[in-house]
Amino acid sequence: MSNLFLEFIFAFLGTFGFAIIFNVPLRQMPVASLVGGLGWVTYHVAVDLGTTVPIACFLGACMVGLTSDIASRIRKEAATIFVIPGVLPLVPGAGTYYTMLAIVEGNLDKAAATGVQTLAMAGSIALGLLVIGTVIQILRSATANIRKKTA
Repeated sequence: MSNLFLEFIFAFLGTFGFAIIFNVPLRQMPVASLVGGLGWVTYHVAVDLGTTVPIACFLGACMVGLTSDIASRIRKEAATIFVIPGVLPLVPGAGTYYTMLAIVEGNLDKAAATGVQTLAMAGSIALGLLVIGTVIQILRSATANIRKKTA
């Protein structure tokens, strides 16, 4: 459990650094960092429970999307302020590096395997954000329609 807490702290700090780079307003930086930390913990717990890495990335991105939307409503800011730095701990930078390294070394089999895994991770991150955004939009439309009908 303490390992998971340490991972949360490191993801929080990493996200905080990217929040600085992306000029997130100072008062929103802790919240954006919390979003990134929760996304990483979700990813890590999913991997520990035995899911594949792309599915874990999908779940982590869903957490980032959901918490970003909640934070944007509470803090009255655009959700992108929380999504962009929050999703960065999930981005498969090491996979991209190792794919390029394998290509440079001429090991095309390893490059293909690593590249497919990296693309699956990146695609699942995008899909997770898309699914959550779509579900939230559908729920908003449905509640707005219900309010119109009852009013």
